[in-house]
Amino acid sequence: MINVLRSATQRWLSVLGVTFAAQAQAVEMPDTFQVHGFMSQALILTDHNDFFGPSSRDTGSLEYTELGLNASFRPRSNVLVAGQVLSRKAGGYGDAWKPTLDYGVIDYQLLSGERRVLGLQVGRFKNPFGIYNQTRDVPSTRAGILLPQSIYFDRSRSLGLASDGITVYDEERFSRGTLYIQGGLGIPQVNGDAEISLSPTKPSLDGRLSSILQVLYAHDGGRVNLGVSAARVRSSFQSRQNSSAKGEFIFQPVILSAQYNAERWSLTAEYEYQHKELKDFDNDIYNSTADGESWYVQYQFRLTPDWQWLLRYDQTVSDRNDREGSRYASEGRGPSYSRFARDLSTGIKWSLSSRWMVQAEWHHVDGTAWLPRQDNESDEETTRRWNMLLFQTSYSF
Repeated sequence: MINVLRSATQRWLSVLGVTFAAQAQAVEMPDTFQVHGFMSQALILTDHNDFFGPSSRDTGSLEYTELGLNASFRPRSNVLVAGQVLSRKAGGYGDAWKPTLDYGVIDYQLLSGERRVLGLQVGRFKNPFGIYNQTRDVPSTRAGILLPQSIYFDRSRSLGLASDGITVYDEERFSRGTLYIQGGLGIPQVNGDAEISLSPTKPSLDGRLSSILQVLYAHDGGRVNLGVSAARVRSSFQSRQNSSAKGEFIFQPVILSAQYNAERWSLTAEYEYQHKELKDFDNDIYNSTADGESWYVQYQFRLTPDWQWLLRYDQTVSDRNDREGSRYASEGRGPSYSRFARDLSTGIKWSLSSRWMVQAEWHHVDGTAWLPRQDNESDEETTRRWNMLLFQTSYSF
């Protein structure tokens, strides 16, 4: 089943690439053809620990850069072809600057009417979970420079970012609101960031057939948004130190989302329950389970049409049965504070024009649970309480 799905996805992506190339070479582009893009550059300074490069040095880090180009067109009224290529540098992230297909889908609407839209997407789709995941790579769509790291984690972003497969969606329109349902099967894009985040020994992970489902309700034109997202992400696990240590890694998040949008302010809150499991190892010492949880509350206030203020509290624990990490530390596995993080942040956003945006953001963090291992070789050399200041400018077209 996995080989068939992978092969079918590759064929669809090949068709997608050929189609884009043909459209680019055409003398006259169809009226529905659109091209958009973005770029961003950040400066990051921390008093302790490193985030996206050597941020704790005097000059800080400039190793957070994003470049994206997306295109879409409709060969038929009920068919949409869309894709985005992303090049990203984020500190010690393993695929720095390597252009990757962020998403690439052929969207076919089986039914489209005033009350209902029913369709499917084939290709590489952005996983539908939470409020921000499907648009997280576009700077202008984020509430701040960074999304809440407890849920939209950057240190192992590939684990929940996108999948190769098929997704089906249904949009039901009512007099006062709209119900969105989307579910999919696919192979997750598990890369080196997830491997090093799962364990300092950097096991080899290879995505297996996984599933995801999201139900969202938007009331009164999006004034109130409520949602639930659930997934079962599967990957093979192969130890690089012991060839006989082979098994399966399973990550099962459930996210509850709520948002209220007023004329000048927005309030957003999300809660995530995470079940992580290593199973099917011959040596039982590798088999284990852990249940973590994360949540945040975020307030945005639009001071003027061009200025916006952000205030957020964000918290995560890796194991609900060991919230302060004391048992983890007593077993000699690392510092206790590497098992939790409590982040109080605030920021300001200035839209210079419809295309240019400048942001500044400050974080005070207690714990290192989402601190990238790519930038910090040893948990023992990190500091429990630390501050981070970020500046970013971005351009979109």
